[in-house]
Amino acid sequence: MKQPAIHPILQASALCFSYSNCTLFTDLSIAILPGVTLVRGGDGRGKSTLLKVMAGVLPAQSGRLHIDGIDLHAQTEKYKAQVLWIDSRSAAFDQLTVRDYLELQSKSHANFDDAMLADLTFGLGLQDHLHKQLFMLSTGSKRKVFLTAAFASSALITLLDEPFAALDAISIEFIVAWLQGAQDKLQRAWVIADYVAPVGLQLSQVIDLGD
Repeated sequence: MKQPAIHPILQASALCFSYSNCTLFTDLSIAILPGVTLVRGGDGRGKSTLLKVMAGVLPAQSGRLHIDGIDLHAQTEKYKAQVLWIDSRSAAFDQLTVRDYLELQSKSHANFDDAMLADLTFGLGLQDHLHKQLFMLSTGSKRKVFLTAAFASSALITLLDEPFAALDAISIEFIVAWLQGAQDKLQRAWVIADYVAPVGLQLSQVIDLGD
């Protein structure tokens, strides 16, 4: 029986990006498929920058980006509504409680999945932190809050920058198992920028930016 064609969720063509003293990528063309994609590379190779460019928060010097046929330049707001990128190092939400932050994210995404939110909150052990302000949390717990919101957002493509940093082994195992199960059921894409993929996570593809 013929397998159905797999269509890319995000397509980038001829992307070029450089800082004043460093060129990170030139004429980079990629197609992000459903499932989990790893963007790997050494320090300073542009992993985080590529995620920001794909999110539309950092403009490339040239090139085009489409999500499900929606062009970033021609339909900017519609494009950005399909993608989720969270800066886990940001202090912008530090004064909010975990509950208020999650509620804010729920209202910001039309297809936010409350049932998924409940499962993730329980699975990552966040119940006892819901009343705390984000600045009160450890780096790992704060990252788990951001990951919970990202996964429950139901965004077509979710961009995750070093999502496993500062997490305990049990939380890493939970997230890997969740991603592994979710990508078999949902037509969504997750792009992870990291040095290596976690053990046990099946990848759709690897984009290697070099060491």
